[in-house]
Amino acid sequence: MKTILNVIWLVLCGFWMFLGYLAAGLLLCVTIIGIPFGVAAFRIGVYALWPFGQTVVDRRDAGAGSFVVNVLWLILAGWWLALGHILTGIALCVSIIGIPLGIANFKLIPVSLFPLGKEIVPTDRPLVSGW
Repeated sequence: MKTILNVIWLVLCGFWMFLGYLAAGLLLCVTIIGIPFGVAAFRIGVYALWPFGQTVVDRRDAGAGSFVVNVLWLILAGWWLALGHILTGIALCVSIIGIPLGIANFKLIPVSLFPLGKEIVPTDRPLVSGW
């Protein structure tokens, strides 16, 4: 079932959201200071490309530094990536078939706003975070 949902997701919105994260990552990697932000954008972009079967968990070793960097992320790229998820989720919820995909888009909003201090793990072992 995960594979079917991922293929439908990829065709309807995953590829386009991935391109948005890729563009944000490339733009952020222009400066040396932006490279950690760009890496986070690439990591979440791959998750947005194929999300079913994976989940986002908080890293136990993330501290106050990740909070400060998340605020910078929110200003630089997070708000418009979240807006992309909101618009895509609303568009998908128009049809009955698209409702699960729209809900999945809405679940990606928190990680698109505050990605640092998070880890993407398979759903069959989400408690492995923080190693």
